[in-house]
Amino acid sequence: MTNSLRVRLLWWLLLPLALYVFVTAKTEHDNARHTADLVQDNLLVASARMISGEVEWADGALMVDMPPAAIEVFASPYGDQVFYSVRLEDGRLLAGLPDFPSASGGVADPATEPQWFDATLRGQRVRAVSLVRLMYDNGATRRVQILVGKTTRSRDAMVQAVWRPQLIRQIEMIVLAVALACIGLTFELRPLMKVKDDVADRDPMQLAPLRVERLHTELRPIVDAINQCIARLGLQVATQRRFIADAAHQLRTPLTLLGTQLQFARQRRSIEPELAEVLAAMHRSNQSMVGLTNKLLLLAQAESADYSQLASQNVDLSALATEVVEELALLAQTREIDLGVELHGPACVMGHRALLAALVSNLAENAIRYTQRGGHVTVAVKRADGRVVLTVCDNGPGIPAEARSRVFEPFYRAATDTEGTGLGLAIVREIVQAHRGEIELGAGPDGRGVTVTVTFAAANA
Repeated sequence: MTNSLRVRLLWWLLLPLALYVFVTAKTEHDNARHTADLVQDNLLVASARMISGEVEWADGALMVDMPPAAIEVFASPYGDQVFYSVRLEDGRLLAGLPDFPSASGGVADPATEPQWFDATLRGQRVRAVSLVRLMYDNGATRRVQILVGKTTRSRDAMVQAVWRPQLIRQIEMIVLAVALACIGLTFELRPLMKVKDDVADRDPMQLAPLRVERLHTELRPIVDAINQCIARLGLQVATQRRFIADAAHQLRTPLTLLGTQLQFARQRRSIEPELAEVLAAMHRSNQSMVGLTNKLLLLAQAESADYSQLASQNVDLSALATEVVEELALLAQTREIDLGVELHGPACVMGHRALLAALVSNLAENAIRYTQRGGHVTVAVKRADGRVVLTVCDNGPGIPAEARSRVFEPFYRAATDTEGTGLGLAIVREIVQAHRGEIELGAGPDGRGVTVTVTFAAANA
């Protein structure tokens, strides 16, 4: 059986109703059959009594004058046939059919009360009655048996006429009950479907509790249990983020101090060339560690950002992009990259200025680092249809299609021959999600390189 709650509830409703209808239909059919038999039996005995009343003595012999009313009483539109037989106890036939079957096998039965029975006469099922009348003459007693039978077409029609409407009403009751149950379940399960949609549509890192408004009392314990699980998960995530942030903070000071000491050591004139190379390598490693620490701090800040708190500043993304491009101009010049910016007037969004600056900086810096010497990187910002669109495109080697779904994972790097921490796009994604924006990867100009498109809701000017 299917695990659908709606189907299972319908089965619980349908099976008892079907059993009830079956039992009541059988009972009502028996009652209708009994009523039809009673009506037909009364007609049969009335006809037999009418015929019995016409049996008389004539010149010492019994005679019967068959009254037409005894047959006309059975008139019906169903084409029934009526049979009768009047005979004496010695088997002599006075009127009717000679082969009419007897209820008791003969006329000698002393019973004078009507006896009804079912029989087959000339290949047809008939309902018949046997009535015995005692005739007296000069102290002698003669028994006359009157048999009247009628085919069962009108009786069966009466059964159907009485029973079928009731059966149809009961079937209609089942259909109506199932329809109302389906409609009722559809309406009553809407709050549960809303909870399902709330869970399915929320961001993986959105750990807000589920709403229980208008939820049925029976379902609230389930949602409460889910909310408790979400609360424990949120506490665990917050603890993990706090640990990363604290660890990064603790690392920044000794790493900065170590960098200063290495720089001082490299400036000593009496240092040996081999030691100078070692110190230079250590200085580069220290700078990488400082960069990684700063990235981890920024990632932790972006992951813990709340839109209700972020959407407090009106930030002009065009001006922000200009500042970021100016800061990265030296890096682009060092790598012989043509770095440009395309602006189409002010484009304001509601958000956190430092995080949005980190977003633009990470995208532009990634494009510069992964583009070959002599390449082009363009940062563009425009406002259209109530949205602000930021695009960063390059003509570098691009990102393979199979790797595009993973480039936003922390520490994942599509290319290993370029310096980097693997956290840039992960930070970008967290900042975009914190600002309720959308990010999309596509091919660069002329099918070369990568175009990253970030869309935000525009703020009022």
